[in-house]
Amino acid sequence: MELEDLEHEGAQRAETPAPSNRKQTVLILLGCSLLQIPCWGLPMSFAIFQDTYNHQNIVHGPKSATGVIGTTLNGVMYLSMPILSTVLDSGRWASWRRVVAIAGVLLASASFLVSSWSTEVWHLIVLQAVCGGLGSTMLFTPTTLFVDEWFRNGNRATAYGVTLSSKNVVGTATPFLIYALIDRLGVRNAIRIWAAIVFVTGFLGMFVIPKKSTGLIHRRPRKIPWSFLTHRTFYIYSIANAVFSAGYGLPQTYLSQYASNTLHLSGILSAMMIAIFNIPGIASCVAIGWLSDKSWLSPSTVTQIPTLGSGLAVFFLWGLKSHQIPALLILFSIGYGTFASAFSSTWAGWIKELEREASENNEAINTGMVYGLMNGARGVGYVVGGLAGVELLKVGAVEQSPRWAYGTKYGALIVFTGICSIVGGWSVVWQMYGKMAKRCLRSV
Repeated sequence: MELEDLEHEGAQRAETPAPSNRKQTVLILLGCSLLQIPCWGLPMSFAIFQDTYNHQNIVHGPKSATGVIGTTLNGVMYLSMPILSTVLDSGRWASWRRVVAIAGVLLASASFLVSSWSTEVWHLIVLQAVCGGLGSTMLFTPTTLFVDEWFRNGNRATAYGVTLSSKNVVGTATPFLIYALIDRLGVRNAIRIWAAIVFVTGFLGMFVIPKKSTGLIHRRPRKIPWSFLTHRTFYIYSIANAVFSAGYGLPQTYLSQYASNTLHLSGILSAMMIAIFNIPGIASCVAIGWLSDKSWLSPSTVTQIPTLGSGLAVFFLWGLKSHQIPALLILFSIGYGTFASAFSSTWAGWIKELEREASENNEAINTGMVYGLMNGARGVGYVVGGLAGVELLKVGAVEQSPRWAYGTKYGALIVFTGICSIVGGWSVVWQMYGKMAKRCLRSV
């Protein structure tokens, strides 16, 4: 490691506050958890809006295109995170984090508000998915950097698990809120109220986060370390992340619509499926984060838990008789929500492995930036999955399975989701086998 990097790392450790300051630790976790509402409330509940768009003539345009709004919203958020995290994790621009977050609140709330007057599907795509997604990213990215920096000395994976758990709390509550708003006030007024919620909770969350937590950014600017890009580990985890995420966004987008069309459930029961999907993640995100911090298991092994669990839930619960038996669809929502929601909590373990590799090779690494790149890989998966979902619905049923849910018009989409879960996990297995092979060669 170069002298400049050593000096920087020493200064950084000196400036990073000790996790023993419990009051600030609680406030940072509380503020970052509160900010999950404006960041993820709409993306995780968009299936309710989409179901409304499909059943009411609110905007002109092909109804199949409304499915692109939710996946594009997630895609824009995840794809723009690498750029923002790279810029805001550097010493030169780190002092702008709070300003960027506040600008994100204003952009997101304004975009959602203006979208309430949309008359075409493409208006919603531009305003809610692109502009709203960008504003949400400008708010979310600084919060992840606050967590990364504050918990750099320990329990980082658990801290990420706590904030991701809060994200699932949001995903549990907002479907009921949005359904009630749409049912009582109409979809356009519901969007306007949501814009106000984004504005209020966004500023409240930034107020709760101590300003001192953003004061650790007074560092001497230095070159961004890109050496991690020369390691195979980064690419294996990124590919696994993208493949898994291509399927992960589809149940979130189509589950409510599936419940309404195949089981003919009411709007409130369809919304309940989204809530049931998110409830188990409240605990599983923290559990997987704790495993990544405290367990003797390798990051590759921990990753197998959410990926294999998700795949089995898709193939044996969603794909069988869920189109006829509501209990099976509920079990799928619980099972898939438990495992798939916890997948993001494995990333801190991946980063820890990349840190170890960097240390072994005397290289510097910006963990906040790497976390942003992991989100970027997920964004690639969301975009691919969103575009694939529209085409998979056109493909429709798997003809050889007329008795099962595979035989419905969602059959191809179900198969795609399950394959993405399994393949995403097996991508990580290669990393595990590669390390075992290296150890065997060294022993010989």
